[in-house]
Amino acid sequence: PPSSSISQSQPPSLSQNPNDSWQSPSPSQDPDHEVVYDVRNYGAVGDGLTDDTESFKKAWDSACTNDNDNNTVSVLLVPYGFTFMIHSTIFTGPCRSYQHFQVDGTIVPRDGPESWPRGVNKRQWLVFYRINGMALVGVGVIDGRGQKWWDLPCKPHRNVNKTTAIAGPCESPAALRFFMSSNLIVKGVSIKNSPQFHLKFDGCHEVHVNSLRITSPQLSPNTDGIHLENSNSVEIYNSVISNGDDCVSIGSGSHNIDIRNLTCGPGGHGISSSTSIHPHECFTTRSRSHFLYESSPYHIFYLQIGDYIDRCLSFISSLTSICCFHLLFGTNLLTNRSYSH
Repeated sequence: PPSSSISQSQPPSLSQNPNDSWQSPSPSQDPDHEVVYDVRNYGAVGDGLTDDTESFKKAWDSACTNDNDNNTVSVLLVPYGFTFMIHSTIFTGPCRSYQHFQVDGTIVPRDGPESWPRGVNKRQWLVFYRINGMALVGVGVIDGRGQKWWDLPCKPHRNVNKTTAIAGPCESPAALRFFMSSNLIVKGVSIKNSPQFHLKFDGCHEVHVNSLRITSPQLSPNTDGIHLENSNSVEIYNSVISNGDDCVSIGSGSHNIDIRNLTCGPGGHGISSSTSIHPHECFTTRSRSHFLYESSPYHIFYLQIGDYIDRCLSFISSLTSICCFHLLFGTNLLTNRSYSH
């Protein structure tokens, strides 16, 4: 059964922007109380071996369908000191109250494609669908256990010629996906070793990402840190991403992206867009022009410091749409080269 009121864990301390006045989209500035749904109360074991999927689903369903008033926050608690193994799962909304998914422990999937349940989608692991108002926060870890997926012979870096991928199925799950959702916070947690993308927002709006640590080896294929698709009004602040692919990748249909104090690297491909957007198609925004880019084997980056710009900037290759980013400043793209500025 649920319990009421817990003390909130504090996310890891990273440098904060003094101008960051963003407020959580909670149902009330001063909720009356929290109702806590500890997954252990629904049968979760947390030994890293037992399949706790059904326990998580039961806890989510209870939290999502609670009958409390709008001044109550439902807290699904993944407690510290436990490792919970769950397979591909969709947490579905809409919910009756604001959802607080507190990850203080560790969440892992089954280890590799051979152990993935038969008939279960191999393209996604943890999915939040049609959620309006949710915070996924904590000091815990979401560990995708990606090594056995990266070792699949169809992965590009496993080709004998190291050029193109060997033909064959290569489905791999993204660790965490928000789909057709809004008013979201993802803060404080660590996401690591995803088989594919670490964090995806698809068809989402009003998103705030803060104080994340996303890590995977430099040679891990297709492990984008944060991927946006058909999403808008997205803020990515005060985070560190070190991976084997794009630090942040911008897919089609995304706009009004605000990136501040983001450290990319070492490793990875920087911030990029896969869309063919030309300067005249960009949104004209009043942006602070403190962009730091550095030469790397993958992209050519550029440093420009000024006050404000009211025009789109033209960049080569996939960076032609970089001007659609809003207020991109204080951002570092780290490579293996030394530089001064």
